[in-house]
Amino acid sequence: MGEIPEMTRLLRNLKDAGCDEAMIQKYLQLQKEGKRQEQFRLLSLHRASLLDQVHVSQNRIDCLDYLIYTMKQEC
Repeated sequence: MGEIPEMTRLLRNLKDAGCDEAMIQKYLQLQKEGKRQEQFRLLSLHRASLLDQVHVSQNRIDCLDYLIYTMKQEC
Protein backbone atom coordinates (compact mmCIF):
# COMPACT_ATOMS: atom_id res chain seq x y z
CA MET A 1 0.00 0.00 0.00
CA GLY A 2 1.45 3.39 -1.02
CA GLU A 3 2.15 6.23 1.34
CA ILE A 4 -0.03 9.34 1.09
CA PRO A 5 1.89 12.23 -0.53
CA GLU A 6 2.92 15.05 1.80
CA MET A 7 0.84 17.68 -0.04
CA THR A 8 -2.27 15.52 0.20
CA ARG A 9 -1.71 15.07 3.94
CA LEU A 10 -1.19 18.81 4.38
CA LEU A 11 -4.37 19.72 2.48
CA ARG A 12 -6.40 17.12 4.36
CA ASN A 13 -5.10 18.42 7.68
CA LEU A 14 -5.91 22.04 6.83
CA LYS A 15 -9.43 21.08 5.71
CA ASP A 16 -9.96 18.92 8.79
CA ALA A 17 -8.88 21.89 10.91
CA GLY A 18 -11.72 23.91 9.38
CA CYS A 19 -9.65 26.07 7.04
CA ASP A 20 -11.63 27.40 4.10
CA GLU A 21 -10.33 27.43 0.54
CA ALA A 22 -9.11 31.04 0.75
CA MET A 23 -7.10 30.33 3.88
CA ILE A 24 -5.60 27.20 2.35
CA GLN A 25 -4.55 29.16 -0.74
CA LYS A 26 -3.02 31.88 1.47
CA TYR A 27 -1.13 29.23 3.47
CA LEU A 28 0.22 27.62 0.28
CA GLN A 29 1.22 31.02 -1.16
CA LEU A 30 3.14 31.82 2.03
CA GLN A 31 4.80 28.42 1.77
CA LYS A 32 5.91 29.17 -1.80
CA GLU A 33 7.33 32.50 -0.63
CA GLY A 34 9.15 30.85 2.27
CA LYS A 35 7.30 32.96 4.83
CA ARG A 36 7.21 30.43 7.65
CA GLN A 37 6.48 33.00 10.38
CA GLU A 38 3.45 34.24 8.45
CA GLN A 39 2.23 30.64 8.15
CA PHE A 40 2.53 30.26 11.93
CA ARG A 41 0.65 33.53 12.39
CA LEU A 42 -2.14 32.44 10.03
CA LEU A 43 -2.56 29.10 11.80
CA SER A 44 -2.40 30.74 15.22
CA LEU A 45 -5.15 33.18 14.31
CA HIS A 46 -7.33 30.33 13.06
CA ARG A 47 -6.67 28.38 16.25
CA ALA A 48 -7.65 31.39 18.36
CA SER A 49 -10.86 31.74 16.38
CA LEU A 50 -11.71 28.07 16.92
CA LEU A 51 -10.97 28.40 20.62
CA ASP A 52 -13.29 31.41 20.84
CA GLN A 53 -16.03 29.28 19.30
CA VAL A 54 -15.40 26.59 21.91
CA HIS A 55 -15.74 29.17 24.69
CA VAL A 56 -19.00 30.50 23.24
CA SER A 57 -20.36 26.94 23.01
CA GLN A 58 -19.23 26.17 26.56
CA ASN A 59 -21.06 29.23 27.83
CA ARG A 60 -24.23 28.10 26.05
CA ILE A 61 -23.89 24.63 27.56
CA ASP A 62 -23.45 26.17 31.01
CA CYS A 63 -26.65 28.16 30.51
CA LEU A 64 -28.55 25.04 29.49
CA ASP A 65 -27.12 23.11 32.43
CA TYR A 66 -28.33 25.82 34.79
CA LEU A 67 -31.79 25.79 33.23
CA ILE A 68 -31.99 22.00 33.52
CA TYR A 69 -30.78 22.19 37.11
CA THR A 70 -33.42 24.74 38.08
CA MET A 71 -36.15 22.73 36.35
CA LYS A 72 -35.14 19.61 38.29
CA GLN A 73 -35.20 21.56 41.54
CA GLU A 74 -38.81 22.52 40.86
CA CYS A 75 -39.88 18.90 40.47
